[in-house]
Amino acid sequence: MQSADAIVVGGGPAGSTCAWKLREAGLDVIVLDRAAFPRTKLCAGWVTPEALSDLELAPQDYPLSLMTFDSLHLHWKAFSKKLTSRQHSIRRFEFDDFLLRRAGARVLQHKVREILRNDGNYIVDGEYHARYLVGAGGTACPVFKTFFHEKNPRRSALQTATYEQEFAYDWDDPRCHLWFFEDGLPGYAWYVPKANKHINVGLGGMADQLKHQGGHLREYWHKFVDKLRRKKLVRYDDYHPAGYSYYLRGNVDVISDRGAFIVGDAAGLATRDMCEGIGPAVRSGLLAADAIVTGGEYSLAELSQFTGKGLASQVLARKFAGTQQ
Repeated sequence: MQSADAIVVGGGPAGSTCAWKLREAGLDVIVLDRAAFPRTKLCAGWVTPEALSDLELAPQDYPLSLMTFDSLHLHWKAFSKKLTSRQHSIRRFEFDDFLLRRAGARVLQHKVREILRNDGNYIVDGEYHARYLVGAGGTACPVFKTFFHEKNPRRSALQTATYEQEFAYDWDDPRCHLWFFEDGLPGYAWYVPKANKHINVGLGGMADQLKHQGGHLREYWHKFVDKLRRKKLVRYDDYHPAGYSYYLRGNVDVISDRGAFIVGDAAGLATRDMCEGIGPAVRSGLLAADAIVTGGEYSLAELSQFTGKGLASQVLARKFAGTQQ
């Protein structure tokens, strides 16, 4: 049996950030992930300056694909608005692998099936043993399912569904575009160019509302890519979009219990306005690591900034007032 001070289940931004800070403090850490890194990860892939700051990573020091936008181009029906808001786009295929390697933990490809709590320690599949356990495995995280599901029942009203594709493409328009409530979609669609001539296009909406409307994201997808073609943003014929689902920030009451913690999407921390998950994932990983190292409290109070008025709230409040751009 392999032993460590902490086992982190999931090697995405939340798990790798937590492992990185635990390693910095001198703890022995095992990261278990069912995928081999680098791995494909569906995500529009934009990162805020605050998230990079939390990662102690300056844009110019990131050695892989990164593109900076000083403004976002927002569209709602016949109105358009340029909103000053610095963001960065990355490719999750590269970004997650970079963060995981930087963490310096033991990384093992392993699909977690059973977790037992024994005398204040955790045993994973009879193979791995640690005093601390961090669940960073996303919506289907086995740590959440084993120890936190009953304490934090998920609300179907906060489930979001997305449909998207990232691919190599010699784009012409270097701007980031977002379309809100297009064709009745209860959410938004995006065009996110990336460095080294890649692009991510996709859309997402609230699952309950989609079901109530009797629609499916596939239908919105076909209309959306037709729009991209008409606007001469993307001329492409080899679309093979994929979908996934996760939960937005709800009333998460219990995020730690006797040395076990949940972070990122495992705790349902994506923002309600833009369904953005990387920033909250990184911050929660830092907070969990600090609680383990110092013996302090792991609290969502320090994540309150992610529940305030975000980009979408600004858009709706302004109602695209002012000059169209």
